[in-house]
Amino acid sequence: MSRAAADEPQPPPPGGVLWSLTGDVRTLLMLPAALTLQVARPAVGAGVDDHSVFRTDPWGRGERSLRSLQLWVYGGEAAAQEGRRLRELHRTIQGTDAHGRSYHALTPAHYAWVHATGFPVFRYAARYLVRELTEAEERQLYGEWLQVGRVLGIHDRDMPQTVEGFWPYYRKMLADEVEATVVVRELVDVDQPVPAPDRGPLPVRLVLRALWPLLRGPFARVRRFMTIGLMPPDAREAIGLPWTDAQERRLRRVGRVVRAVVPVLPERLRYLPLAREARARVRPGLHAR
Repeated sequence: MSRAAADEPQPPPPGGVLWSLTGDVRTLLMLPAALTLQVARPAVGAGVDDHSVFRTDPWGRGERSLRSLQLWVYGGEAAAQEGRRLRELHRTIQGTDAHGRSYHALTPAHYAWVHATGFPVFRYAARYLVRELTEAEERQLYGEWLQVGRVLGIHDRDMPQTVEGFWPYYRKMLADEVEATVVVRELVDVDQPVPAPDRGPLPVRLVLRALWPLLRGPFARVRRFMTIGLMPPDAREAIGLPWTDAQERRLRRVGRVVRAVVPVLPERLRYLPLAREARARVRPGLHAR
């Protein structure tokens, strides 16, 4: 590692909690809940509403966001470079939210909230899709999430530095800030038009495009179900997203299937590409938790 790279904020270490969770394909099921909680803050929702291509290019945006997340954890020296790229990308994102308040994407409180939402969602969703974290693992996860925040350029003063400090901050945000913004409503709307997937091998894309009129409805319903179900209940309630006991029972059944199937998948199916490459570099055969 060069001296310049050594001075950069470093990503979490191999073998940590984030190293285990972030590259697992189950992350794909967790991310929509985190994104929805992010945009429930009016300033963040307005930024996405005004400047994002999530409506016209949802698959491309999702692919880019997922790659960025993987770089934060598995990118090594490229992690800090990705953090700089994101800050530069957000430098011109500004406007007025639905309440007439001006916003800028890099305002510390807004920027930190976007990152902070990942911790409660990962922690909660892991109970269903992986396993419940121990208290020690939860603390480790939060410490590693702070490390990732530094990679992204979030100052320590802008996020609570302990788990004990996080929860009052989180509860205050739920009580005072979050709401069902326009973008939240669109993300959980099963009637919202979604273009056919345009990523992957050409034969797969052609098949999906042909079948999309039949697949779009079931896809939208599953997306809504997993988005709301994997969001922590207090966040779900603060935003006003409905959830029934019957849905909870169904989610638990889904979770049991996922926990049984994913651990026995071959490496190439269980882990996302950057995670597979990083695991191969560090120690072949490293197992996720």
